[in-house]
This record gives sequence, C-alpha cells and structure tokens, in this order.
Amino acid sequence: MPKSLVMTILGPDRPGLVDALSSTIADHDGSWLESRMAQLAGHFTGILRVECPEEMVASLLEALRNLGTSGLTVHAVEETAPTTTRDRCLSFDIMGNDRPGIIKALAAAIAAAGGNVEKLNSDLESAPMAGHPVFHATGIVCVAPDFDQQSLVTALENLGPDLSVSVQP
Repeated sequence: MPKSLVMTILGPDRPGLVDALSSTIADHDGSWLESRMAQLAGHFTGILRVECPEEMVASLLEALRNLGTSGLTVHAVEETAPTTTRDRCLSFDIMGNDRPGIIKALAAAIAAAGGNVEKLNSDLESAPMAGHPVFHATGIVCVAPDFDQQSLVTALENLGPDLSVSVQP
C-alpha cells in the first residue's frame, strides 16, 4: 500500500537541487504529487508531498537524509488526515504599505474571524510610480459552511486604512 509523505527542504541554493530530490524520490519508486518551492535570501526552500510504496519509505527517508551532506536539510513526516472539515474556501488579496507585524495582524484577524489559513503567499513589491516597497499577500482561507464572508472582509479591512482588501469565494 502506498504511503504519502510531506516534507520540508532547506539549504543553500545551487543548480541541481530539484534534480537530486526528484531522482532520489524516483529511485525509490516514489511519485512527486505536489510542491511549493522558492529561492529566499540565497536559500532553496520547499515543501512537497510524495507517495511511495510502504516498503520503500524507510530507504527513501534515509536517502533523503543523505542529501544533507551537501547542506540540504530534509524533514519528512507521514501524511495525516485533516482534523477538521471545512468545505468552503475563500481567496484573499491584500495590498498596502508594509510595516512590522503585518503578517501577525493578518493571521490574528483570520483566526478571530474563524478562518483557517490554507495557503499564504506574501512579498514586497515596488509601488507603481512611487517605487517604494508595498506589502502584497494572497491566499486561501477555509471556513465553516455557514461562515459570514463579510466578517472576514471587515476583520481584514480593520488592519489599516491603507490596505486594499479583496475576498472572493
């Protein structure tokens, strides 16, 4: 029976890292199911989910640990079933002046409104015309079926008058 693993990867960025990871997974009859990867501050970062035959899990994990000799850190766990069921998800897009603690405030507002962050991407972008950095976050929040979408919009808009907020089903 196949086992699904979720892993994080972190290490100095260099050509060939994804090739090394994908080769290791394929060598253990694994299937690369989904991933998110980026280069951040000179480091390769990633999260991924793979599936491989149960009898290959231990050797795959050992092979992934051996990739650490090149400075790559791999942490893997077996996939678990979700603890809650939320069958309604909303997309959000927020843009405005950057400030310390903006992600903390964003996360607190989402949690207080009853949402669960399923995906979050944030970046600093150059403001049109002015060129100064502006905060931009997009993501997905999952909520209970009877959730009041306006409560999330209000919570996010209350983060500051300079923020542009959009929430879509």
